[in-house]
Amino acid sequence: MSVRFRPSDTVDFVVIGSGAAGGVVAKELSSAGLRVVVLEQGPHLREKDFTHDEIKFFHRGVLVNDLKRQPNTFRKTEAEKAVRQPAVMYGRQVGGGTVHFTANFWRLHEVDFEERTRWGSVPGASLDDWPIRYAELEPYYTKVEQEFGVSGLAGASPFDPPRSQPYPLPPLPVKSGGVLFERAARKLGLHPYPAPMAILSKPYRGRGACTQCGYCKHFGCEVRAKSSSLASVIPMAERTGRCEIRAESYVRKIEVNAQGRVTGAVYFDSRGKEVFQKARAVVVCANGAETPRLLLLSKSSRFPNGLANSNGVAGKYFLADTGIEAHGLFEHPLNDYKGVHVSRLIHDYYDSDAKRGFFGGGGIDARFDWYPINFALDGLPKDVPRWGEGFKSALARYFTRSMTLLAHTSCLSVESNSISLDPELKDSWGLPALRLTFKNHPDDLNVQRFLRDRMVEILEAAGAQKIWADDAEDLVYTGHLMGSCRMGNDPRTSVVNGNHRAHDVPNLFLVDGSSFVTSGRQQPTCTIAALAYRAAEFMVQASRKGEV
Repeated sequence: MSVRFRPSDTVDFVVIGSGAAGGVVAKELSSAGLRVVVLEQGPHLREKDFTHDEIKFFHRGVLVNDLKRQPNTFRKTEAEKAVRQPAVMYGRQVGGGTVHFTANFWRLHEVDFEERTRWGSVPGASLDDWPIRYAELEPYYTKVEQEFGVSGLAGASPFDPPRSQPYPLPPLPVKSGGVLFERAARKLGLHPYPAPMAILSKPYRGRGACTQCGYCKHFGCEVRAKSSSLASVIPMAERTGRCEIRAESYVRKIEVNAQGRVTGAVYFDSRGKEVFQKARAVVVCANGAETPRLLLLSKSSRFPNGLANSNGVAGKYFLADTGIEAHGLFEHPLNDYKGVHVSRLIHDYYDSDAKRGFFGGGGIDARFDWYPINFALDGLPKDVPRWGEGFKSALARYFTRSMTLLAHTSCLSVESNSISLDPELKDSWGLPALRLTFKNHPDDLNVQRFLRDRMVEILEAAGAQKIWADDAEDLVYTGHLMGSCRMGNDPRTSVVNGNHRAHDVPNLFLVDGSSFVTSGRQQPTCTIAALAYRAAEFMVQASRKGEV
């Protein structure tokens, strides 16, 4: 049952963003009897809108932020002048990044929450513990897996953290590359296991199983098998009759009163008209780049440096999606373009190891996430012809006989890595553009090189006829946006507390990747959703006590 509120109605909560966090928060709050308006800057697409058009969805990126209307600037250090270029990528429609993501769905490990305690300080970084521990989040991880629908095999990895329930669905079918990876990894004494995926291996809660079409990353799922918030929790929220999903609503400012409490959000609607939606509380779930940008845009006499930013921390300690790839060509066809992208994974190198001489670790998965056009443009090794008969012959051979290994690696928190407002460039609404300042900590690159060498060893053990790998380089463009409004118990060094409530503003909550204190190993979505369930539970309890 759909509901429509008037902007003059003071709803209980305005939720900004509708991805892994916003969808969960909206569902939980409305299910508890609270009135909710979700403001989503992108459109409300349905399954009929999703096709396998590679030009439209991959190359034109219609499911992600439009860098022509919302330009970014980038610089490596604060001493440099930022230049206009792509810097951050995120989902821009109802469902956010969960609509177009690959659907890897790992939990963080216990160590991720307490790395400072276990490993001590790292020179040049701001490594810190989370204010919560894995055990506190475990019930909410379970709830995510059950409500979204996740396929996997509990207990298959000796490195997995404890869990209270198995996955609700069995693993997805293994691909040829996954079989080769598993055999090679076991030969090397490693522990491969089925990758947990937010894709249905069987029909689940009225949704159909995966058809193995192979169009996952950058594409929406036309059969609702991908467990996006669009397919799972947002319909639950709408059925309560207390949640309105207001698409094409581009928020420009969160308003506050003289007492320093938020009163609602100002946004541009689809016609460019400015609207103010009144609310008793605001939950920002805009992602780890746009959430701090919105705080910085929401300046006032009470908060001259940006909302909830009296300590100047908002936007700092940004964590990026670091990783590195290695590729192998095999004698016989693998045809790994069919089916979900990822089927097998190892976490043997997940934790840090003092013997390596640097901080960090990661997970390695076997995948094929190429499509015909982008493979022709970027998937071939550098020594292959780029024109004529040699090019066509190479495409026919490599596309069906190749596989990729991807190492998802740690990214250290560095104070100078930040999201800020560009002083010159504006977006199409006349607002200051997002500026990313980022340079990898040396250990980020060290762990990439270490895992690149491990991937080469695996491909050799798998019998690859030819192997080529990426170089470890400083990142300049990223998804998986984290760390920029970190949580903590100390209001001097963090933006929100362990319940995602802003230290400065009692009725403002920030719930998305921005609250992360460490990066994990670059698969944040399951944790973002788990944190959202936990935060929403606190909001409901606080609302019932009159504390919001």
